Order: sequence, then C-alpha cells, then structure tokens
Amino acid sequence: MGTKDKRVEAYISNAGDFAKPILRHIRELVHQACPDVVETMKWSFPNFEHRGILCSMAAFKEHCAFNFWKARLMNDPQKRLSTVEKTSMGNFGRLRTLEDLPPDSVLIAYIKEAARLNEGGTKVPRKSKPAGKKKLVIPRYFKLALGKNRKALATFDEFSNSHKQEYLDWITEAKTEETRNKRMATAIEWLSEGKPRNWKYLKK
Repeated sequence: MGTKDKRVEAYISNAGDFAKPILRHIRELVHQACPDVVETMKWSFPNFEHRGILCSMAAFKEHCAFNFWKARLMNDPQKRLSTVEKTSMGNFGRLRTLEDLPPDSVLIAYIKEAARLNEGGTKVPRKSKPAGKKKLVIPRYFKLALGKNRKALATFDEFSNSHKQEYLDWITEAKTEETRNKRMATAIEWLSEGKPRNWKYLKK
C-alpha cells in the first residue's frame, strides 16, 4: 500500500495558485497508476518512489515540471515525452495549466511504464566522463566589467563552472553588440546580488 507524505501536501499548499491543481492532479494520477508508490521530499521538491525513484514534480515561479527518473529508457508511442535532461523544463515542458499535461490515460501509461522499469531493476546507464574538464573562456570585455564590480566578481569566482557557463553562454550568444551590452549589465547586477543566471526559476 502506498504512503503519502505531509511534507508533499505542505509543498503543494505553499505553491502558487496556478500550480496547486497541476501538482494535485499529478499526485493523484501517480497513486492511481502505482498504488504502492511512496512519497518523499528530495532536493526540496516532491519525489515518488517505487523500488527506487519513479518520478518527481516541482513548482517554479511561473510553471510546474514533471519528470521521470528513467525517461530516456521509457517507451513513448505517443511521442509526448521529452527526454531532454532539463529539470526546470520537465519531461512535458513548462506546465502552466492542466491543459498542458497529456491526457490522463497517456500519463497513467507513462507512470506504469516507469514502475515496470523499476520493478525489473533497469538501471540508467552512467554517462561517460569527459576526457578533461572543459576550460572556461571568459571574454576580455566581460572580465573588465567584472573587475569594476567587486561583489559581482566575488560571486562569479565562487560559482561552479556550470553556473559561470550559463552567464557566459547568455552573453556571448547575443546577436548584436547592443544586446550583448544589455545582457552584460544585467549579469553584473544579478551577480552583485549573488544570483545565478536562472534565479527566476528557483522556488522561493
């Protein structure tokens, strides 16, 4: 028999008004499709376990996300499942209303498929480690801008390479110099406040 966690209920209650019906619906379907599922909280958002992690859901500022732990290994005859590993986007994109979710029958089939993989002991293949750590390439103009703001520079230096790269990609991918300068000014402002590039999508 499955179990519910009061922390998950609290998480849903504290989510935005748009998110509550989405999270509750996902929760209901997971328990319907897998009666033995166990709820828990991992990484500050709700996870559902059945012989291992089955799936998870999360609420952000303007959208929700629903992820399957073994999405890359699941059958997808409906072609509705994204296996791109971007947690904030989820396997079904950014969910802002119930209509953004696939039909219940499709979701239930996915949940049962995920449960079947766990019951069979299927493991997610480990990613091969890169030959070497990718060196960050920081443009001179951004180095100069950082040098003029001690707080921004301190934050940038303390960030992990992945967080640094998010800012660098955003700035260097600008199509025009004007756009690049605007992004760089915004980046310096956010860094001086200790914010990562995607801080808007972090649940408060």
